[in-house]
Amino acid sequence: MRVLVLCTHNSARSQMAEAWLKHWAKVLGVDLEVHSAGTEKAFVKEEAKRVMAEVGLDLSGHFSKTLFEVPDPWDFGLVLTVCDQAKEACPAYPARTEKRHVSFPDPTGKPLEEWRKVRDALGRMARFLVEALKEGRLPSDEELRQAAGL
Repeated sequence: MRVLVLCTHNSARSQMAEAWLKHWAKVLGVDLEVHSAGTEKAFVKEEAKRVMAEVGLDLSGHFSKTLFEVPDPWDFGLVLTVCDQAKEACPAYPARTEKRHVSFPDPTGKPLEEWRKVRDALGRMARFLVEALKEGRLPSDEELRQAAGL
């Protein structure tokens, strides 16, 4: 399955979610191709790189991109939006796909502890999603929110 994580700027939450999904797919032996993108292009925030490095996940090679910069952008089995602004833009996604939405708080401008809370919630949600996909099922938005602890 191909998974696309969408956020507004592809600078923090979607980047962290991409890294977590790739991590859990590898750990759990699930064949996933994961990409992230933003409705607008920006840059990967240093705080995101820092808090992900704390858990051994490296975002140093990541860069912000729009949907049109990911490979085969209209062929994703799942599009996961992780902020409300991206969800509003997502209904225009013309391809047939499953869509899920979990709104994570934006940690921008907040202390690193807030970044860590968002990182950990994304990690819990990503693990739950990959475990469900391994079982052959796609969880609901509510199940993903509960797994994240939101």
